[in-house]
Amino acid sequence: MSTATPTAPRLARVITDALAPAYLVMGILLLVGWHSTGDLSGLGWGVLAALFCGGIPFAVILLGVKLGHWTDKHVKIRTQRAIPLSATMASVLLGVSLLVVFDAPQEVLALVIAMLVGLAATTAVTIWWKVSVHTAVAAGVVTILIQVYGLAMTPLLLAIAAIGWSRVALRDHTTAQTMAGAALGATAAAVTFGLLR
Repeated sequence: MSTATPTAPRLARVITDALAPAYLVMGILLLVGWHSTGDLSGLGWGVLAALFCGGIPFAVILLGVKLGHWTDKHVKIRTQRAIPLSATMASVLLGVSLLVVFDAPQEVLALVIAMLVGLAATTAVTIWWKVSVHTAVAAGVVTILIQVYGLAMTPLLLAIAAIGWSRVALRDHTTAQTMAGAALGATAAAVTFGLLR
């Protein structure tokens, strides 16, 4: 994963920013929400879940950056990750509670619980090692899209590789950290979503 060309850092930054975890989380919740009912009610469930799983956590991170608590919106310093990851977990738990109380479609609930499991696993590893949240989320998203929409989604595996390359090219992660993140995210998604959907 070389950064030999002058355009590599710019391309890596575009990929890292455009395919950031919050955007992927919100996007898949809308897609699976729609799929769960095939109409606007499912999309509404996806919007509700996206608010608690992506919107609120991303807002907390941006506020923390603005207040000087974290270096950037990707929270690249491992020791700064505990609070934003914990805040994200609290927001997702609140989202799960609302989905249960209001009887959300099972597919949406299964997806949010799979996200929670992946987040808990990533948080546990982050205590001692800077695993890539970018590749964990990307691999989880692609795994679930394949489960929901079928093998037509397999070309999206290339996006995981591109995200992993971007994180290494920007020197935010090692190759091992991106690969571990992808394995962690894919496993949590495959097992949890597969069992609960």
